[in-house]
Amino acid sequence: MVDTPVDSGRPGTPPAARRGRLLAAAALCCALVMALNSHVPNGIGNAGSLLQTLLPWTALGIPLLLALAAVSRSRLAVCAVLLPTVVWASLFGGVLTDKRSGGGDFTVISHNVDEANSDPAGTARALAASGADLLALEELSATATLAYERELAGTYRYHSVHGGVGLWSKNPMRSVEIVPIMPWTRAVRATVDTPKGPVAVFAAHLASVRVLPTAGFTTSRRNEAALKLADAVRAEPLPRVVVLGDLNGTTTDSALAPVTSRLRSAQREAGNGFGFTWPASFPVVRIDEILVKGMAPVAAWTLPATGSDHLPVAASLRW
Repeated sequence: MVDTPVDSGRPGTPPAARRGRLLAAAALCCALVMALNSHVPNGIGNAGSLLQTLLPWTALGIPLLLALAAVSRSRLAVCAVLLPTVVWASLFGGVLTDKRSGGGDFTVISHNVDEANSDPAGTARALAASGADLLALEELSATATLAYERELAGTYRYHSVHGGVGLWSKNPMRSVEIVPIMPWTRAVRATVDTPKGPVAVFAAHLASVRVLPTAGFTTSRRNEAALKLADAVRAEPLPRVVVLGDLNGTTTDSALAPVTSRLRSAQREAGNGFGFTWPASFPVVRIDEILVKGMAPVAAWTLPATGSDHLPVAASLRW
């Protein structure tokens, strides 16, 4: 009588069984990385922030694992692939539903217009045609600001520009001040007097991030700016607050939690899909956000591409 080897670590184990177990282990690891993404440390190259930024795209691993499992003809592997599928669906399934509705009181737009934008006048006209009550523009150059001021003057009576950040409003705007989040001006705060009461508006452009071979995902300057912005929002006395701008990070990045955890994401609560904004030619991440407190988002969406490398984002809010 001949014994049949059953231990996967022994040479006699059938190759198909070994492949199936390896694929099942890979599926389990994939599910764990998704489920425990907030616990991935940033000690080496800010790996945690990079993973959380690209977290929706972990779904790409699922069909690959499924295809390999099918080729290996392993029932164990096929069943194991269900685990990361369920985890991903629990994280993002609700994002994919259309949650937009009508009845908003106040429509806002945020747009990183791109310093290198070759058509600022056309960008301004497109934004004005949206009918929004308030525009927050980031990455304004001194030359382009003149074009925006000229093109938006007929639609927006009130405006204020500080450094590369500007606000244009149909409603009276007062108490505009710089929020010192960086050594140069990258954020402003204003009170907008709407027909239903005052709203504190923050427009911000957090520091850029880079993925470098030697340093990994560089976010320290952005994270410092986020902490200072969070302090300003926390100190805001008005009950209704809107934060708009280019965060150079996503709401899934726990490094931005000082800001995002205190506010509601309009896209997540009232959008349709992920609402990716960058790069405009083929958006893969949503780094431009509209966050609110004291108001309910009823609809959120991205606007068509302009001359910028970012897509504009819009939201309709209700008191």
